Formats: sequence, C-alpha cells, structure tokens
Amino acid sequence: MKPPDSNPADVFDPLRPRLLRIAYRMLGTVAEAEDVVQEAYLRWHQTDREAVRDAKAVLVRMVTRLCLDVLKSARVRHEEYVGTWLPEPIIETVEGDDLTLTLMMALERLSPLERAAFLLHDVFAMDFEQVAQAIDRAPAACRQLASRARAHVQEARPRFPVTEAKGHELALAFHAASRSGDTQAIQTLLAQDAILYADGGGKAKAVPNPIYGREKLVRFFEGVWRIPAVGSAHIVHEGTIDGLPAYVTMDPDGMLQTTAFAVEGGRIVAIYVTRNPDKLKGIRRAMVGTA
Repeated sequence: MKPPDSNPADVFDPLRPRLLRIAYRMLGTVAEAEDVVQEAYLRWHQTDREAVRDAKAVLVRMVTRLCLDVLKSARVRHEEYVGTWLPEPIIETVEGDDLTLTLMMALERLSPLERAAFLLHDVFAMDFEQVAQAIDRAPAACRQLASRARAHVQEARPRFPVTEAKGHELALAFHAASRSGDTQAIQTLLAQDAILYADGGGKAKAVPNPIYGREKLVRFFEGVWRIPAVGSAHIVHEGTIDGLPAYVTMDPDGMLQTTAFAVEGGRIVAIYVTRNPDKLKGIRRAMVGTA
C-alpha cells in the first residue's frame, strides 16, 4: 500500500531553495539554475519514491549531474560570448556562504568536476561519500578535486578583507566620485592594480575587455563621466550582490546596471559591472516599485 504522503511536491518543495543555490553556484545564471531544478522536479515525479531512503541526497545528485551536463555546453557558449562573461548578479544573503562573485569567477577556471566537488563539500557541507555519489567518482578522487579547487579559491580570497560597512561606504563613495567626475577621489579609492570587468553581452554598451590598472581606470571613468546619461543615473538599490558591496543604478532611459566591488585593505581591487539586460531580469523584478 502506498504511504499517505505520495505527493512529490511535499518532499521536493522544501528542498527547492537549496537545490536552486547549488545549481546557481554551478552554472552562474538564474535561468539555467531554474531550468535544471524544474527538470529535476519532473524526474522526481517519475522516480520510484517509495524506494528512496534519502530524498535529499537523491535530489542533490540529480541536480548536480544535470548541471554537469549543462556545463559541457556552457564553456562553449562562454567562448562565443560577446565581451566579458560575468555570472548573473543576484541580491542574496545566505548565512555561512562566503562564495562571492570574485570566488565564482575563480571557479569558472576549474573543470566542472572540480567545481562540483568544491561546492558540494566546502560550500554545502556534504561529506565526500555524499559528493562521490553525486558526481559518480570515488571519495578519494573527490578529495583531490576539491583540494585543487580550494587552492584556486584561496588565491582569489582577499588577504586583508574589510568590514561589510566599510565595503558599502567605499561603494557609495565610488558612485559619487564617478558620477561627479572627481578623478582624484576615484584614484584614492582604487588599488594600484585594480581591474574593471564589464558584461554587456553584445546587448548593451560595455567595454569588451577588462581594464587593468588604476591609471587606465581613472582615464576611463573620466571619459565615462562626459556621457550625459551616466551623470543622471541614480541608485535604486544599495546593498550586497553575490556577497560583495554593490549598488543598482538606473539610467534616464530605464537601463539598469549593477556595480559590485571587491575590496581589500581599504581599497577597491576589482569592479564588476553588469549591463546585459538578459542577466538583469531578476534584478528588474526585484526593483519594481523601488526606482
């Protein structure tokens, strides 16, 4: 006889937020993460659930393997992407999850299996036996995969991080300086080796390649300041995006832009700008009624 709790959604829905976080961390886009989780839900419907002893483990394994399939084609898409590719910005705060946008960029340089092993073990606190089941590798191999990934991530972690309040203070100071054309203030805020990444995806104006170095960045923002629409952009949200101090601005024509900052030792070491409207649909939905 079937147990009274036979609705697949009763088990799946409480796990959906966790599954979405895993998929987003693996893939870097919300839309793909949602597609993967929905596919997992459809497969869960077709699963013999009475034979499942650990639904959470089964669903994590299902989502992870679907993500690995997506990543095989994602690398090709990234290579064909117009300009710089950045993960889709999301406004989220997850307790205990310190995987910032900077670290997600570091994970992009790893193999899909290294990325999966690191995320499942180091971020989502699964033991290596569980990781092994999820990615179909031996536990010892998973340890090696996670170790290699961890080394890359450690290189990307700030050596001299600042407090959250200081980070937001620097972000707002940068916005004020860049909008007023105060190049001296911009120079003071930036580290000598600061980098700017901008993602327009070929659908919005953005610099196609990263800009390296404080002097080049100062000249760049000096030029940007002369564009009338830039000085008119106003902040519609200020807070945290993918673990970094950030803000969302809106141009007079309604164009949204997210700007996030990696800060180390009291200076901005990296700026991440997203203007691709396809990647800002979630932000726009969140901003409805706030602009």
